[in-house]
Amino acid sequence: MGSGSPEKRSIVLDSFAMLSFLYGEPGASRVQDVLREATHHEVRVLMSVISLGEIAYTIERRTGLPAVHAALSATQSLPLEVVVANRAAVLAAAHIKAQYPISYADAFVVAAALNRKGIVLTGDPEFRSVEQLVPVEWLAV
Repeated sequence: MGSGSPEKRSIVLDSFAMLSFLYGEPGASRVQDVLREATHHEVRVLMSVISLGEIAYTIERRTGLPAVHAALSATQSLPLEVVVANRAAVLAAAHIKAQYPISYADAFVVAAALNRKGIVLTGDPEFRSVEQLVPVEWLAV
């Protein structure tokens, strides 16, 4: 991109969005559309490594460890950037958690969206408490 080009918008998926995609649940088609846009380099799609952990334990509880390996393998082929939980991200998430009634894992999603000037894509009603902090696009569920 040249210096005059607008920056691609960033969309941050939470575990709710990714699980809806992986299980074909309501909202999956919107996640699929966003991933298709990322394939065509129209958007950046991000997900916190903490959300990846949430996805792993949720799938293991639902269907067992082999399904986790299959899901993780599937996510590796997606046009998805996993945001690490470095010191800055941990402290940003801690600050968000201290200020808003949101889970610590979801605070990492908010921190990633703030850091990358992104939009959170979710169906999790917990994110209603942070709508004044970050833009949230709601999945139809």
